[in-house]
Amino acid sequence: MPEEKKFDPFKPPEPSIPGVSRAKVSTPPETSQEPAAFPRQEATVVPQLLWVALAALVALVVAATLFYASRSTSAKGTPPTAAADAQPASAPDLPKQTETWPLGPGPVATAQEMASTWSAKRFVFRNPGTGQDEPAIVVRLPRGQYWGFSLREPFGNCELEYVTDLKKLRADYHFSADHPMVGDPCNHTVYDLLRYGTGPSNDGLVRGEIVQGPGIRPPLAIEIRTQGNNVLAVREE
Repeated sequence: MPEEKKFDPFKPPEPSIPGVSRAKVSTPPETSQEPAAFPRQEATVVPQLLWVALAALVALVVAATLFYASRSTSAKGTPPTAAADAQPASAPDLPKQTETWPLGPGPVATAQEMASTWSAKRFVFRNPGTGQDEPAIVVRLPRGQYWGFSLREPFGNCELEYVTDLKKLRADYHFSADHPMVGDPCNHTVYDLLRYGTGPSNDGLVRGEIVQGPGIRPPLAIEIRTQGNNVLAVREE
């Protein structure tokens, strides 16, 4: 018996049309390809990631450049503190202390201070008549005697100087000597304490003859006495 075909409700038999041959209608094979939209979306995302990565790289390079530039600037502008700390800080300049000179009339030196020839000691002599203080000096001469005199220029305001440096005497006063001299730095008068000169009225000899310059008379003499170990200035001529 011929096998009887079963009826499949999901596959109805094809209609038979007179004059038309039955041809097998081919159905398009099923494909597992994804819709076209997916490849287009992937093509869009990849360039975006590249741009983000490129922007991040540029930002990193700019940040690194700014960082090193700031460090270089700060290193140039900041002084080296290590070298400054290594050096001791200089002390501020202090005002020079004025030396206090002995005041006469009265003791102005001691025998120990005047032990050697041509040793000298400065002091201030207060004139009893005028009450004015004058710079003065006492010098020990070669024979042991003391000679005191005012350092105020006779009939002037310049202060005399006791010159023991013979090179300075030649350089500043253009005068050569073999012992200390007294000089007037204002008019370059030179006085020799080993020689006597006369005053303006020729009424007596005063130690300190003028050996150079336009000076009028020897320096004003101050009487010197000794009392025990003390050297005293007594009075001015």
